[in-house]
Amino acid sequence: MLRESLRMSLANIRGNKMRSFLTVLGIIIGVMAIIALITVMQSATGEVTAQFESLGTGKLTVQAMGTPLKSGLTESDLDSILSIDGVSGISPTLSQELSVAAGGEVLEDVLVEGYGYAWFRRETDAVSRGRPLLPADQEQRSRVCLIDSDLAAALFSGTDPIGQTVLVKGTRFRIVGVLKDPDVSDVMSQMQAGDESGALIMPYTAYMRLFGIKGVSSLEVYVDDTDRTDEVTDSLEAALEAAFNYRDDSYTVINMESLLDVMDTMMGLMTNLLVGIASIALLVGGIGIMNMMLVSVTERTSENGLRKALAARPRSIQVQFLMESIILSLLGGLIGVVLGLMVSMLLASLMDIAFVLSPGAIALGVGFSLAVGVVFGWAPARKASNLNPIDALRSL
Repeated sequence: MLRESLRMSLANIRGNKMRSFLTVLGIIIGVMAIIALITVMQSATGEVTAQFESLGTGKLTVQAMGTPLKSGLTESDLDSILSIDGVSGISPTLSQELSVAAGGEVLEDVLVEGYGYAWFRRETDAVSRGRPLLPADQEQRSRVCLIDSDLAAALFSGTDPIGQTVLVKGTRFRIVGVLKDPDVSDVMSQMQAGDESGALIMPYTAYMRLFGIKGVSSLEVYVDDTDRTDEVTDSLEAALEAAFNYRDDSYTVINMESLLDVMDTMMGLMTNLLVGIASIALLVGGIGIMNMMLVSVTERTSENGLRKALAARPRSIQVQFLMESIILSLLGGLIGVVLGLMVSMLLASLMDIAFVLSPGAIALGVGFSLAVGVVFGWAPARKASNLNPIDALRSL
């Protein structure tokens, strides 16, 4: 009986091709929207999350606002933080825009920064040529620096900048390396890049002596084991409270892993919202299927009356109409999955992000289409099975 019901359902769908296509169009659009939205959202989320993780995993950022009596962290405070169990290194970050001169050329609005050598130990691919800052450079406050390719091209066009000197606030610094250009496809690199004429990095100790800075207000703390991040955060906060005499609002500690959790939660809410919006199309498609099945029941009244008069059980008639509804919705769901994947690959290519196939999105789309077929096909099927054979035969 199931095989016969399936054969009759397929024959009725083929016999009304245009009506069947218009009926499943809503399902196709709904499933395609769900697949495309979820897949693209997950692909984009994975891309941004990977870049956040590369920047923030195992790193704590400290902003030391200080107190009226103490404006920042001193060298002894930095030594105390470095001695915390689980801390692999620290890198104060200092920066401002200045004019830089070399060979008679003066370039304004250059981003001059002071970093610790630990930053280069973490960012192993930051230097394209030459060498990074070394512990000896930091300890001896050496007048050495690294410049980026923009500054190198502006001041040393046609010559090798390594070994040359630049003037920063009237002090000569020897160039020991050239920084690697940021990846144009890296969202975080684009966010960090500004409109400066170039960048120059020197040891933070030399930076503090050059500009007469006594305290550090910004600091990156690197954790050797990410499983101990919470433990290190507690110890770091205790050290900062002692450094600022337990004054409120004297510092903040930013844990990038916590920000990643918040971002994942927000992306999940956004995905659910988009799925809810796309599901409206599935609801419309389900109403279309129910409308078509009700019309089909009306058109086939005499057929159903004749079958019941020949002792066909209501259950078999109900199964046939329900199967027809499920076939229509599944057909629309499968077409929607294929189109959704094609749209997802196209959007991922246009957005220049990696396409990530989402089995969950495919299962969700197919599951929704199946549920729509069952829910919206139940009422017409039940109406057909409860038809009075005497009333139906009168229409012959």
